[in-house]
Amino acid sequence: MKPIYREDVQHRLQDFFNQPVYIHLETTNGAYATHFDASFFSASAYIRNAKVTIETGKILGEGPYRAGLKIELGWIYAEGLTHFEDEEPGRLLLAGHGAEGKLAVALQISHTPFE
Repeated sequence: MKPIYREDVQHRLQDFFNQPVYIHLETTNGAYATHFDASFFSASAYIRNAKVTIETGKILGEGPYRAGLKIELGWIYAEGLTHFEDEEPGRLLLAGHGAEGKLAVALQISHTPFE
């Protein structure tokens, strides 16, 4: 993965506008941390293969970044993004890694469903 360069990611986001795409959105603050500390409050969210049409979207901030995707009935939003990968054609992966390098948030967009 590469550190986010906002202009490059914004340009890649536009490749997914106004057509059906699949979204994977995942957040976690350490779902397994309660194994080590029972007082730790764990929270996470997960959605995979939500089929949407992105009308427009932006990546903003100075890092970590936030991305907002406008869809017909509302918004998809991810905050804390630090890295991206766009090596696979038709897919874009945005991820946020904490100070220890652990994944905190992932937003993936694809023209085909995720397996």
